[in-house]
Formats: sequence, structure tokens, C-alpha cells
Amino acid sequence: MRINSNFLKIIDYIILIIFNLYITKNIYISLLFGTFIYLGIYAFRTYDFENIESWNDTIIRIFAGMMLGFLVVLSFLAFFDNIILKSYFLDNFLFNILVLPVVHKISYYILLKNIEPKKYIVIGRKEEWEELMNEIEKKSLGKLQFVEYINPSPVRLKKLIKEHDGVLVADPELEKLVLNEINEFKENGINVEYLPVIVEKFLKRIPIQVAMKFKNHYEVAFSEIKESPAKRIVDIFISLIALIVLSPIFLLITLAIFIENGKPIIFKQKRIGKDEKIFTLIKFRSMYNNKKNASEKFADKERDRIMRSGKIIRPIRLDEIPQFINILKGEMSFVGPRPEQPGFVKQFNELIPFYEFRHKVKPGLTGWAQINYKYPTTLEETKIKTSYDLYYVKNRTTLLDLKIIMQTIEAIFWKKGI
Repeated sequence: MRINSNFLKIIDYIILIIFNLYITKNIYISLLFGTFIYLGIYAFRTYDFENIESWNDTIIRIFAGMMLGFLVVLSFLAFFDNIILKSYFLDNFLFNILVLPVVHKISYYILLKNIEPKKYIVIGRKEEWEELMNEIEKKSLGKLQFVEYINPSPVRLKKLIKEHDGVLVADPELEKLVLNEINEFKENGINVEYLPVIVEKFLKRIPIQVAMKFKNHYEVAFSEIKESPAKRIVDIFISLIALIVLSPIFLLITLAIFIENGKPIIFKQKRIGKDEKIFTLIKFRSMYNNKKNASEKFADKERDRIMRSGKIIRPIRLDEIPQFINILKGEMSFVGPRPEQPGFVKQFNELIPFYEFRHKVKPGLTGWAQINYKYPTTLEETKIKTSYDLYYVKNRTTLLDLKIIMQTIEAIFWKKGI
């Protein structure tokens, strides 16, 4: 069972197309502009259930996404000047602010009303898994409930299953004690779920404790990871376009840094790339020169060194623009785990199980962890961020890459991962 927001997406998309058709009287233009506005709203995670629950959050995200869509529509204004009426933007603004949030709420309540909570028996120790199960319950909006934790005996499991909707296997070793019963449940159509499937489906990450408990499963999965040649073609195309389009910003940032603190304009640093090969990452320098202490630190430890220009370009990631050159050279990809410094990688390889699998793919300018989690400042936070990187490496697809690219805008707007 999975709570799915596709119903909300389809309803909203159809409504936007119909409304834009009403305004423009042109089916092709309404499809084009309606799609732009919809993609803008989607990019700001309006369809994540935790955001839909709040009226304020829904309205803010729809507004931000709508404005992003408007920017794209404006770029077509010269071509469709006779079709787009002066009231087009005002009409869309009022419609999206006043109508769409109401549609969201109605669809949301209809969807939840038709989903009955599923109660699961967890084959695993409560003290080991309760915190993670509570997180899954929250993400499922209470539609998954883990009500029993057992170190199982066949007799007790058969008795309990009559009062529950399924079994969740959280410990492969304990599963062996009731393997015959589990196989019998499967044959009789009783729902048997495995923890790796549930956490990836609802949490969109692979917690380290889950990876360790299902070590064989994940070692096989990560050993089969290969990058698509098509991704390299897309990276070359994106980096070339970005370097051309952003060249005026390059010049402005260069002048701002030079005026404030002189040379060097570009900051260079050794980072770890695919297959743990070292490369030189480049970015605009955003901190005052400090030759006294060159040790590797978390970024939050050096906030007092940030220049005035750095305080402008860092929050909106403009300091990262030169990395399109790294992408063009093939050292990075547009989407992937962020590259770390060699000292940190050596440390994390020793302290964080499965950390080395981040390097099965090229590092990225943006990534799944960047749009879902904050910048880590401790080892425990680094473990959580690694869990998102591992999810991306295991589940990477072109569609997931496109989703990350779109939602990077939202991450910058909400200042995630900075």
C-alpha cells in the first residue's frame, strides 16, 4: 500500500490547462503555458503530503511555483503578443491563489478517506527499530501502523496475524525462525513486506542501520550500479548552455570579488570523484584569504570568513557556477552526490558503513541529498545525508534526475543544504 499524489497532480494539471484555454482560446498555447505553470508548482513540492496538510505551506509553494512558471511564460511573450491578453497574469494569479489550494484540500481529504490504515507486525526488536518505524508512520500520515514487535515464535506469529494486516520483516536473522510461516502467509495472500522496500518507498533514503541489517541485499544492489552514457551527453549539453547563458553573471561576480578582496577569483580544492579518483573542484571564492589554517573543516565553522559578496552568491549557489567546467571535463555530473574533500572521505569511509558506494557515480553540482537535507555539521548528520546519497545511487533514473533538477530551485528558495 502506498499513498500516491498522482491523483492530485492529474487533477491540477487538467484544471490548469482548461483555465488557460479559457483565457487564451488556443489549445496549443494553453497546453504550453499550463504545463509551464504546473511544472513550476511541482518543482516547489506542492504535492508532497507533508506540505499539503498546511494551508499556508500550500499557498506559499503554489505562489512560488506559479511565479517560476510566469518567468518562463514571459520569455515567450514576444512570440504570442496577440494571444496573451494583458489580464493573463492577473487572472492566473487569482486563480492559482484562490482556487488551486481549495482543490488540493478537497482532493487530499477524498484520497485519505478512502485509505484504511494497515496494521503490521514487525519481526524485529522494538528498541532497535521503533524510532525508524515512527518516522515511516509519520511519512505515511498514519496509514501504516506498526503495532507489534516480536522476537518471533511460530505459534505467536500465527495467532497475532489474525488481528493484523501484514508482516514487516526488519531482521533477516529473526525471519529464519519463522520462515515456514512467512512462506505460508505469502501463499495465502497475506501481505509480507521487507524493511528495505518500505524505507525506500516512504523515506526516499537508505538508513545506514537498514543497509547494515540487510547487508547482502545492498552489497549486491550497489555492485550492479553503472552510469548511463546518455547522462554524459546531457551533462555536456547542459554545461555548454549554462556557461554561455551565465557568462554575464560570471563577469559580475568576478568584478565583485576582485573589488572586495582582490585575487584569486577562483577557489580550487581537491575533491574525491567517481571511483574515489581525486580531481580539482573550482568555484568562485566566497571567503577572505586565510593562509594560516588550511585544514579541512565543515563549512559552518568558517562563517566568519565569508565576504560580503559571498553572503550574496552562496545562498543562491552562484559560487558553484564554475563547476560547469568540471562537468564539461567529465569530472562531475550535473546531478549526483556532492564531492567531498579527501580527508573527510578517508574519515567517513572508516566511520560510516556503505559510504564508499557514494563514489559509484560521478559527483554532482546538485543531488538528492542536497534537496532533501540540510548541510551536515556533525558525523550523525553526515550519516543521514549519506542515506539520501545511497538512495540516489541505487535508484538513479533519468526521471529522478529531472525531478532533482526541478526541485533544486525549491531547495535554493528554502535554503536547504546550504
